Amino acid sequence: MLAADWDSVPATLQRYARQEDSQPWRPVGEPIAVSLGRSGQGWGRGLHPADAPLAGEPDKHEGDGRAPTGMYALGNIFAYDPREVPGADMPLVAVTPDLVCVDDVASRHYNTILSNSTTAVDWTSAEAMLREDGLYRYGVVVAHNQTPAQPGDGSCIFMHVARGPGAPTAGCTAMDQEAIRHLLLWLNPTADPVLAQFPRTVYERVRQAWQLP
Repeated sequence: MLAADWDSVPATLQRYARQEDSQPWRPVGEPIAVSLGRSGQGWGRGLHPADAPLAGEPDKHEGDGRAPTGMYALGNIFAYDPREVPGADMPLVAVTPDLVCVDDVASRHYNTILSNSTTAVDWTSAEAMLREDGLYRYGVVVAHNQTPAQPGDGSCIFMHVARGPGAPTAGCTAMDQEAIRHLLLWLNPTADPVLAQFPRTVYERVRQAWQLP
């Protein structure tokens, strides 16, 4: 996923795949228009080296409106109605009214999706996953700031349905509803899918060393 610069909201997602690590990456499908956080991007905590950021480059923090820059494993997918993603290979979570993502930095469940009906509530803030606006009708969890989560470094980062063309997010990566549904059907856990998300200058800087497409 590439954006023009750190502050850009519009970006382009291109899928790639390869059979073996020794083989070159090949593009899959057409580029997809996506929207990022209202404040652009900032380095998060994922698969990339901790020393990847250069001095002066922004970091991702809770509530800053930045999408996380870097390399991130993709985790569970979710859907309001699992029947709408038949044959999906990724672990699938059916979104129910009691499902929330905790964004309270003081909670021991910070940056965790769970049921508020089966978990002792120790948070004052959590995001309902079953939204009236349908933004989470389809989505996939981006493994940012996990194992363990560092309080304040950002939570509840997903790829999900866009509010509208070009509409910014609170820090997620959003796209057309049919595009995200197709993405969920394409992802395969045996391929260890990763979101690689950068401003273009950072991508050019790390591309060769990180063996990116």
